[in-house]
Amino acid sequence: MTDARNHRFSSRLRSALLTCLLTATFALPAAALADADRWVIDPDHFAVGFLVDHAGYAKVMGMFLEAEGEFTFDPDSGELEGGFFVIKTDSVFTNHAERDDHLRNEDFLHVEEYPEMRFTATRYQPTGENTGRLSGGLELLGETRTIHLDVTINKVGRYPFPLGGLFGRPYVLGASMRGSFDRSDFGMTYGLTRDIVGDEVELMIEFEAQRQ
Repeated sequence: MTDARNHRFSSRLRSALLTCLLTATFALPAAALADADRWVIDPDHFAVGFLVDHAGYAKVMGMFLEAEGEFTFDPDSGELEGGFFVIKTDSVFTNHAERDDHLRNEDFLHVEEYPEMRFTATRYQPTGENTGRLSGGLELLGETRTIHLDVTINKVGRYPFPLGGLFGRPYVLGASMRGSFDRSDFGMTYGLTRDIVGDEVELMIEFEAQRQ
């Protein structure tokens, strides 16, 4: 009888251990998924800038004054589930009214037909402790092309003061992104044949995003 009881106890123990092991194994992806937080970019701390060559003399610097975005990301693991940002094309600003009007017409951004450009993130690959490479599709003038952005995560932590009248201090991720694309890939070719306006558009993006 003693041997039989020991056998039944050993069998139950093995079953319990196997159940715990399987539970832990299949629970890992869900736990990893739970670590990825949703972050919303603060529009008051979202700067989208660009540089384009002007006839070889100097580069024109501009900005888009209206943009928004969000992403789902785990800063500890570097896992990105997805994200996007949307830019209002008619918010372009280069500190020159006539030039800005030209950028809004059919030669460049054609804002009446395409009021927004959109970047949709598809992959984030960490390259260092606080750096990575973000890939995604940029939609501009009805065309979508893959671009890559070099990312530096500057700081992640509790904000030093409340934001936007919120009670308490939000948890914030701040980052800098740099990249470029050829505007001709999107059918924007004005000024290329005479080398008046450069093809390459250099991007400079700075943002602070609040964890939700």
